[in-house]
Amino acid sequence: SSDETFVRPVQWLLALFGNELIPLHRFGLNSDRLTYGHRFHAPAAITLESPERYEAALKSAYVWAEVGSKKTEIRRQIVAAAAALNGHARITEDLLDEVTALVEWPVAITGHFEDRFLELPPEVIVATVETNQRYFTVFSDAAHTTLTHAFITVANIESRDVSQVITGNERVVRPRLTDALFFYQQDLKQPLASYGEKLASVTFQKDLGSTADKVARVAKLAGGIARELKADAVAAERAAQLCKNDLVTKMVYEFPELQGLMGGYYAAKSGESLEVAGAIREHYLPTQQGTAIPATREGQIVALADKLDTLAGIFAIGQKPTASKDPYALRRAALGVLRICLEAALPLDLPSLFASALAAQPTGKKDYAARNELVEFAMERLRAYLVGSEVDGRAISVESFEAVRAMAITQPLDFQRRLHA
Repeated sequence: SSDETFVRPVQWLLALFGNELIPLHRFGLNSDRLTYGHRFHAPAAITLESPERYEAALKSAYVWAEVGSKKTEIRRQIVAAAAALNGHARITEDLLDEVTALVEWPVAITGHFEDRFLELPPEVIVATVETNQRYFTVFSDAAHTTLTHAFITVANIESRDVSQVITGNERVVRPRLTDALFFYQQDLKQPLASYGEKLASVTFQKDLGSTADKVARVAKLAGGIARELKADAVAAERAAQLCKNDLVTKMVYEFPELQGLMGGYYAAKSGESLEVAGAIREHYLPTQQGTAIPATREGQIVALADKLDTLAGIFAIGQKPTASKDPYALRRAALGVLRICLEAALPLDLPSLFASALAAQPTGKKDYAARNELVEFAMERLRAYLVGSEVDGRAISVESFEAVRAMAITQPLDFQRRLHA
């Protein structure tokens, strides 16, 4: 009857301070000493005399109230269930946190899907089973390279007929994997290169043209960087030409988080070289702080070219980030450029890179001022990344950073080496 809101309908209100009942009227309810346990295992009301009894009383009524220990117990059950299969469960903290919040009385249960689905790349099955169903996948090895047809789900009840629960879980997974397998097989009916034509109708940014236009710029930039590094320019350019083609496949339309990964698989299936397929797979890296940079030289080059083109294009049309908004994730792109240069030990010069990227843009501000603005933007990211990091147990100070910056060093690798010295 009031305008108060809560994420779910509120069924009861327990409010104690020591042994004293706090009289409250909220959400249309009066407070009381009553709480309730698991609605199937222990539906009767529980009267609490003091807060100290809360956790134990709920646990005796099949509700595990303390989050930390419940999470530990769920992890233990999942690991044990996987070990019973001679396998290793893939447990991510995000999924474990979500499942911990979803269940009151965790019971790990193992199910299986048909072997025919293992034709799919493992990332597709993981995306389907984990993201959509909140189940845990099981691999035959600790490195999580060989997927099995088993999965582990955490039920919220000690069922009297577990086989029915397992059958229900398997019945839900099957149509999703069937769809994914259909998308995969349909996508493979034509080589990855043939999808490039569709990119002309996909807008990258209204002032900067289509994704096909971006791909052409990235390929040219990748070739130039490869030649400067004396790397395989042919492979780098080919990977760049194909790196966005998977965006118009059925699989990536359904699972956007698999962009790049699916391009790598489709490139390999289309007969492209390992270098090209690997670079396509890696070119979005690093996706966020803490994730690895591309492992291959071609992947590093295409990743650099892609990020440099985005930075140059958005700066050229005057849409650089503000204090509160960064819709094109340009800060992350700039940090990605810097990390690749530093971690892969690439002796590349920022003004030269940005000048090349700006020159290829179809419109906007492409002069020295724009280039210098981009360099300044990147140097601010470099400051944030390096200041406070440790070298031989000592934290790098702002003063040290500014001392090197005063030398007008614009090659990130050289900058870092001088800073460390």
